[in-house]
Amino acid sequence: MESHSHPFVSVIIPVYNDAERLKLCLEALENQTYPQTGYEVIVVDNASDETADIKRVVTQFGQAIVAYESTPGSYAARNKGISLAKGEVIAFTDADCIPASDWIEKGVSNFLQDPNRGLVAGKIEIFFKDPNQITPIELYESITAFPQKELLEKYQYGAAANIFTSRDVLERIGLFDERFKSNGDVEWGRRVFSQGYKPIYADDTRVAHPARHSFRQLYKRTIRLAGGLYALQKKSHDKGLKWQVKFMIFLIKNLIPPIQFCVNTFLDKRLKTFDCKIKVCLVMFIVRYLSGFEILRLSMGGVAARE
Repeated sequence: MESHSHPFVSVIIPVYNDAERLKLCLEALENQTYPQTGYEVIVVDNASDETADIKRVVTQFGQAIVAYESTPGSYAARNKGISLAKGEVIAFTDADCIPASDWIEKGVSNFLQDPNRGLVAGKIEIFFKDPNQITPIELYESITAFPQKELLEKYQYGAAANIFTSRDVLERIGLFDERFKSNGDVEWGRRVFSQGYKPIYADDTRVAHPARHSFRQLYKRTIRLAGGLYALQKKSHDKGLKWQVKFMIFLIKNLIPPIQFCVNTFLDKRLKTFDCKIKVCLVMFIVRYLSGFEILRLSMGGVAARE
């Protein structure tokens, strides 16, 4: 620790086949307002097909090192990064994110404000591939993806694309559960909350995240998240009749038409036209039923998709 206001920070980034966007992330991290001697960047290659490319990208940046984790899943990769981290403060972002220039500075400042803080969840801003040609899926993402403040206040967790915590908290709470291919940040965040730590939302601690723009991207994300949701529910409940009843309720909720979502969408002032509102509702119907049927498939012994 260099000083009370500038503790050493370890930034951990899992990456899987995303060398091109990783470079943009590392460029942003190379140009932080935080003292360069006060942080390191640990990139963890999660058994990518682009291992050589990832290494080549990382070697271009003096603040970054690269590690390798063969166990599939970003939470296994994050745990690998934690095992190598030198920092008192541990920060997480993703390879496809672009942190603001003051991201580390603001994250640390917010984290140090309260001695009982367990995690700081920063704002995740969505941007479009081509603002002049926004797809229906990008519109859907723009109003649904990464609502960090709501996630923290209602569900006691923050998405791992923008989280700050500390070595002390991790030593007490434990690492991420590597069995999760998605929603591991949900399970970990709730553990933090259950131990009496205070979660903090920080609107000024920002990273930018690209909206998914194609059906293929939406499909992969929906299937992955459904698998994580199923695993989280399964871990939370006992087996036997009690689990079966709760599972049926859980499944039915994921197959009910998203009427309330559509009502809220038509009231949402961020969507300016009737056409936009219709498109977002149609995407939500697709997401709802893809998710429901994936949960049903997993309950019948199917294998979950990797992160």
